[in-house]
Amino acid sequence: MYTRKFKYPKSQSFFLLGPRGTGKSTWVKNEFPQALYIDLLDEATFQDYLRNPELFSLKLNLAMPDQWVIVDEVQRIPGLLNYVHQHIENKKTKFILTGSSARKLKKETANLLAGRALLRNFNTLTTEELGSDFDLKKSLLYGHLPMAYQTESPKAFLKSYVGMYLREEIQQESLVRNLSLFSKFLETAAFSQGQILSLQTIGTELGIDRKTVDQYFQILEDLLIGFRIPVFQKRAKRKMTVRPKFFFFDTGVYRTLRQQGPLDPIEEIDGVSVETLVFQNIKSHIENLGLHLQIYFYRTQNKHEVDFIIYGDDGFFAFEVKRTSKIRAADLQHIEEFKKDYPNSQSYFIYLGNEKLKTNSGVEIIPVQDFLTNLSSIFK
Repeated sequence: MYTRKFKYPKSQSFFLLGPRGTGKSTWVKNEFPQALYIDLLDEATFQDYLRNPELFSLKLNLAMPDQWVIVDEVQRIPGLLNYVHQHIENKKTKFILTGSSARKLKKETANLLAGRALLRNFNTLTTEELGSDFDLKKSLLYGHLPMAYQTESPKAFLKSYVGMYLREEIQQESLVRNLSLFSKFLETAAFSQGQILSLQTIGTELGIDRKTVDQYFQILEDLLIGFRIPVFQKRAKRKMTVRPKFFFFDTGVYRTLRQQGPLDPIEEIDGVSVETLVFQNIKSHIENLGLHLQIYFYRTQNKHEVDFIIYGDDGFFAFEVKRTSKIRAADLQHIEEFKKDYPNSQSYFIYLGNEKLKTNSGVEIIPVQDFLTNLSSIFK
């Protein structure tokens, strides 16, 4: 088991949301061994509280003063949050409310306890958390879900994992009427990984309207397995594109969904995998530490693009990612132009080479392995 570098609020209840398989349950059990633990994935417990939610309130009465209460997969019965609210207000009970979907929580409890519980996200393993087990080639193929890294059959696990989401999250919750069509959508979405989204193009390919495509992407975001990244437009000196980019949350999941055949260039898939691995590590690091930073990308209408812009109260960073081991002047052009427009940004060019360098404008050139293993020093 890997030690997670996750900072949590010490004196306030919080939601802990993240995709299935990221290790939420394992973490809370190990971090809070004395907590009162309620597992809604246990079918008997689930059925008891579904039929008679008052039993849940009686269970909460067993909590000792200052004892944490963990409710695992709380989105399965969102109505229980009414009792959570009462116990926070009346007894000052501290809760950790884990969940793998924000959809039902947002739908049925719009205010998420009206701020009485903070919202924190739990992500895939970071390279720093993997420590000496980190293997760049393995990470690019299979991603950073804990089980994918630990099992002897990561490819088989990932296929089962994707099937589990279709079966348990999509089908059982009746999120879509046509599961076969949604499965095709997932494959099509994988071809959009790291790309600017065209809902109209995807809809035409699948034979559905733009609105339905948008709803499908919203499902991926609510299930915390896909993210639309907005364009960075603050004080822009150039005309910017407006459509977002899209990423699945893990490179192993992306590669499992991305069908590969003789006509699919492996260089293209590998390039997107490098970008995805950088994205998921940045996202995990920011959210693990509770940093006040948002992830954007930069792209002008003239197609000058920088892969990731990280901006907020805790800093201003720009990252250009290239699947190349040799640096050409053309590779540096876009990140150099961004640095010129935003001289106060900390700008990095990340590549597959071995040398650390620095341009005259202040752009740091860093090998991807060094970047991934030293995120703490970059974001300090």
